[in-house]
Amino acid sequence: MSSKNQAIGIDIGGTGIKGGLVDLDTGELISDRVKLPTPEGGKPDDIVETTKEIVDRLAAEDPDAAVGVCFPAIVSHGVTLSAANVSKKWIDLRAEDLFEKALARDIHFVNDADAAGYAESQFGAAKGKKGLVIMTTLGTGIGSALIYDGVLIPNAELGHLEIDGHDAESKAAYSAKEREDLSWEKWAKRLQTYYSTLEFLFTPDLFIVGGGVSKNYQEFLPLLDLKTEIVPAVHRNNAGILGAAALAVR
Repeated sequence: MSSKNQAIGIDIGGTGIKGGLVDLDTGELISDRVKLPTPEGGKPDDIVETTKEIVDRLAAEDPDAAVGVCFPAIVSHGVTLSAANVSKKWIDLRAEDLFEKALARDIHFVNDADAAGYAESQFGAAKGKKGLVIMTTLGTGIGSALIYDGVLIPNAELGHLEIDGHDAESKAAYSAKEREDLSWEKWAKRLQTYYSTLEFLFTPDLFIVGGGVSKNYQEFLPLLDLKTEIVPAVHRNNAGILGAAALAVR
């Protein structure tokens, strides 16, 4: 019989699908992290099949565990409304139903940045934090999550704010730094513009910065001049798994 205090989290990305069994009291993985490559083309049936393989492996340890799945798309009432780094066949797909049918169990299906933000609110940099927390992930684009008093407000696409006539992520994502070979200082100027805009629009109590580049946070966060505290995410690689698992039993 499953303990209410553990759940399976699955994080579907453009290159890999990973999962683990999570202790929801501590936010730690209590299984090995299982990772398989995302099938070529990222088509729905292929991704579902790979996800099933991972869930089956993890469910061997706890057959009744709740399952949460996070995915790189806008997700509204179980329907994927966009597709980033996966097949366009995901657009307007009843994805949650598709997964539930294939896995023969109920799941909770959520956007990947929302899952990462929720993980930080439960187990990381925003744990116990009152007020508005904005989590941003700086990578190929800019993912974002809004959490107010520990409650997730889903599907904030703050990477797509138009700033100075451009989609913000086209100038301020980590991919822009790499593509244009920007120094940390030059990139930080763009981040300054981005975070100052968010600060003006939302007056948050805390910014959290995730994504792979957050491990180098000392290179760029100290260069920013904001009224709002800004800190690196605690759970980088496992954030999606932890957040998806936590939301599965919410």
